[in-house]
Amino acid sequence: MLPDLNDKNMNVEVMAKEALKDEKKLSELLDNLKTKNETVRYNSSKVLNLLSEKNPEVLYPKWDYFVELLSTDYTYWKLSVIPIIANLVRIDLENKFEAIYEKFFGLLNDRSVIPAAWIAANSGKIAKAKPRLQARVTNELLSIDRTHHDPERKDLIKAGAIESFAEYYEEAADKKKILEFVKKQLECKSPKTRKIAKEFLEKWSSE
Repeated sequence: MLPDLNDKNMNVEVMAKEALKDEKKLSELLDNLKTKNETVRYNSSKVLNLLSEKNPEVLYPKWDYFVELLSTDYTYWKLSVIPIIANLVRIDLENKFEAIYEKFFGLLNDRSVIPAAWIAANSGKIAKAKPRLQARVTNELLSIDRTHHDPERKDLIKAGAIESFAEYYEEAADKKKILEFVKKQLECKSPKTRKIAKEFLEKWSSE
């Protein structure tokens, strides 16, 4: 095992550079997404997430592996790969994301609120990378109230949705619907969501 992975203060950028130069280290990081050692899993996911942001071409060949983890019953395995998949979509010239669209956004209705919140927060990357999917993505986020989650948890998921809307609002076709959605969150029970909604409206409501 890479020794730094047990260190909660691990230097993510240094480890990412090492993985770029060493296929064995990269393979170990990928394997660690399924480890029971939570510190190692979390650190490995941080390194891979950084690689998916800065060097997505290195991880795109591992797409099927990430999708496999997305389909498991283990919440933290899913959390590891949600942002990675979202980051890889911008180089998805083979349109692999379209094949898993329903699986990805189906997690908005996951039994746990955490994957749902992460899907919402990472959806802006999808909409930005694939403009032809923007309307569908917007509708997914506008439909959070239709999920099974308790009202308080829906409010938390909506915080991520607003953050995603902010990523592509300038080019969105459904600005009116998005604004209406965000305005409603000024009255929600989550202080975090109210704050994010207020900041969004301060920036965009006068546009």
